[in-house]
Amino acid sequence: MSAFVTRFAPSPTGFLHLGHALSALTAFDAASAAGGRFLLRIEDVDQTRSRPEFEAAILEDLAWLGVEWEIPVRRQSEHFSDYRAALQKLHDQGLVYPSRRSRRKAMAGEGSAGEWIDSMEAVTAESLSESPIAWRLLLAAARSALQTGWQGLGFVEERVSREGIERIFHPAEPGRLGDAILARKDSPASYHLAVVCDDALQGITHVIRGEDLREATHLHCLLQTLLGLPVPIYRFHKLIPDPVTGRKLSKRDGATGLRALRRAGASPAEIRAQIHEFSG
Repeated sequence: MSAFVTRFAPSPTGFLHLGHALSALTAFDAASAAGGRFLLRIEDVDQTRSRPEFEAAILEDLAWLGVEWEIPVRRQSEHFSDYRAALQKLHDQGLVYPSRRSRRKAMAGEGSAGEWIDSMEAVTAESLSESPIAWRLLLAAARSALQTGWQGLGFVEERVSREGIERIFHPAEPGRLGDAILARKDSPASYHLAVVCDDALQGITHVIRGEDLREATHLHCLLQTLLGLPVPIYRFHKLIPDPVTGRKLSKRDGATGLRALRRAGASPAEIRAQIHEFSG
């Protein structure tokens, strides 16, 4: 088994743009340089927004870029039982609770790092006879379950430069995201629960993703520990800003897709050069 296994995991809710190309090529090139494996995962747990035509376009655009991946491709929609089993494991430990409250109403404590409820007893104030909107992680119970292990939570980040690879250990601060949603009434898993299950089941050793997901890594580290899953090594890359808004490129904001760039005559080499110039 390869000592380096990474992946690219797009959601088929739109067409790929330059930001996706940066992520895919960064992970693919890292796997190639390490003599490792590169996997493709289709994160279609959101069945209301995922479309077959977008998945087909993802495969076509990646192949055009020169990215190669192992077969079969993992599709989240084919593995809902994995996520239900993980949620059940947390439920059996008393680490999740049903909630009908919105994120705004559920928030308690100081700032975004505050816990939302202190114990399962606090849940009794809610009407649990009705269908819950979501299942949330109970941070207070997680801290109690881990005891002194809570202080030892953390993940290793690798920073790659011309001088080599630097490894930095980051203590995890799971409370940053509060009592995060792990599943919804219309979905067996949130992104947070699905991604830690998928990474473990696929044997991912290195997660390579954008800086916008650094914050979520603190929560993922906690979930991995609670579920008895390995904590991979993480690498974070810069985000390509939208030339108009300055925010990161987004499908929802109508970022120019790779397909449009292809139609305009761009070549894979030109896309690579543009990404290389940006990432330095």
